[in-house]
Amino acid sequence: MANENETLRWPTNLNHAGIVARLVQVRDSAGAAGLDELAARFATVETMAKAQIGAAVVGALTWLQDKPQHRAITTQLEMVAMNLKNL
Repeated sequence: MANENETLRWPTNLNHAGIVARLVQVRDSAGAAGLDELAARFATVETMAKAQIGAAVVGALTWLQDKPQHRAITTQLEMVAMNLKNL
């Protein structure tokens, strides 16, 4: 997903479309990494209600808590979480 040497920018103004786009990337990366349970949380992110998106992001972060090997995905979800207020 992200290059380990890449500097991460933390956009604090992602709009709904930007949040959904990042979550589609998370879904694709999770699927590619064999994290089917995580990918399933965002299977229909394009049509989810705002509250469903928020719950899915928080649930995914909780699920990833003890999986440091998936830090790139966790970082993307943290970025989205900071922007949930903009949904």
